[in-house]
Amino acid sequence: MRKTDVVVIGAGAVGCAVARELTKYKVNVLVIDKNEDVGGDASKSNSAIIHTGYDAAPETLESQLVVAANPMYDALTRDLDVPFKRIGAILPAITDEQFAQLPAIKEKAFRNRVYDVEYLSGAQLLEMEPNLNPAVKGGLYIPRESIIDPFIYVQALAENAYDNGAEFMLGTKVVGITTENGKVRSVQTTDGDVETKYVINCAGLYCDDIAAMVGKAEYEVVARKGQFYILDKNTSCQVRHIVLPIPTKITKGKLMCPTIHGNMLVGPTAEDQPSKTDKSTNAEGLESIARDVRNLVPNVNLRETITQYSGLRPNRKPEGLHFDMYDDLEGYVNLSGVRSTGLTLSVSMGKYVVQQMLYRGADFELKQDFIRKRKGIVKFCEQTPEKQDELIREDPRYGNIVCRCETVTEAEIVQAIRRPLGARSVDAVKRRVGAGMGRCHGGFCGPKVIEILSRELGVASEAICKNDPGSNMVTGKNRS
Repeated sequence: MRKTDVVVIGAGAVGCAVARELTKYKVNVLVIDKNEDVGGDASKSNSAIIHTGYDAAPETLESQLVVAANPMYDALTRDLDVPFKRIGAILPAITDEQFAQLPAIKEKAFRNRVYDVEYLSGAQLLEMEPNLNPAVKGGLYIPRESIIDPFIYVQALAENAYDNGAEFMLGTKVVGITTENGKVRSVQTTDGDVETKYVINCAGLYCDDIAAMVGKAEYEVVARKGQFYILDKNTSCQVRHIVLPIPTKITKGKLMCPTIHGNMLVGPTAEDQPSKTDKSTNAEGLESIARDVRNLVPNVNLRETITQYSGLRPNRKPEGLHFDMYDDLEGYVNLSGVRSTGLTLSVSMGKYVVQQMLYRGADFELKQDFIRKRKGIVKFCEQTPEKQDELIREDPRYGNIVCRCETVTEAEIVQAIRRPLGARSVDAVKRRVGAGMGRCHGGFCGPKVIEILSRELGVASEAICKNDPGSNMVTGKNRS
């Protein structure tokens, strides 16, 4: 039987952040995830915003963790070489009713110790964002709301954890947890059993299923679908800040903001559904986005969309972010209710989890040789002509443009495959270097990406999948 000290279930943002924090100690860490790649479910289909926590419920664990996490990202993204920008957010009030809510929103921000929220007049907001609804009466400015590349962020956490000794079992489903005399003993998976002292449940959408394995499913997770548009980088109507609606009790509402790569992101919806796998989009949801966002930015041109997608947030019932350890079950840690702020609070949650385990008697000894930095893949399209020439001299594959839409080279794709926890599918390549993220969605570069994956992995093209097993993209040759 395979042995480790800690099993982390789930390789999304929270799971990978917990694993990275654990590798600062002399502890054997194993991360298990049912998906073929790191990134989880919710962590790779969200709005990619690093929140300040200005609108969190005051005096909750969520508020504590989000407010603490936001300032960490400047140093963390430098250390891990993750694209990150502090572009700020505005909260415009279009109607008198919305304008009347602004003092309460600012008061909540202050209760959450987010003190840099400021009132702005309608004229000031229109100067910042000329495409706003000209009827805007005023609003709030939240300068530290930020955007990030969520794919690279989770990969960076995972790679850094790996560099510091963490192991990963991907494409592996947890099917049971054995306990004995009130202690965790082992985890059963589709790839064999693992003996362990600790299990940390970071399974997101499926955390209630994992909790049920040890009799701790005192809650239910309901998938909350959020549908989005992504608009072309050259769309005629753009914004420079995150443009947020006045939030409701159910959702932060439908926003418009730039992505880290220069597209416009519009959405999401908030639709509870029984299925934890249905990520389809539908006309009704997309029409609701169009209707609501046009109240904020009337000229948004949704005809210039390059794709629509949806993500599923793990909505907990009863609601609320929960961290639980149990007197009657030593070694089991349960995280639940990690929703839209999960990407943001992942880094502080990692620290919180480990510290709580130490409080409960975990005998973890700090390392003296923790590797803090990680270097990402150099993006050819972002370099000066001189640097591009230098890269091509060092590796001629930089001179072969595979993805024309996003200017991604063969060298970048090869690196994405060869790195620790490297890409094994077409979508995994896309998340790492952007090949296939442009207007043609891989119509031009897709066959070449399959060819490179086949060559680098030493398998037939027919074995290459779009994402999970069974999503094979080539069925065979049509000529001899």
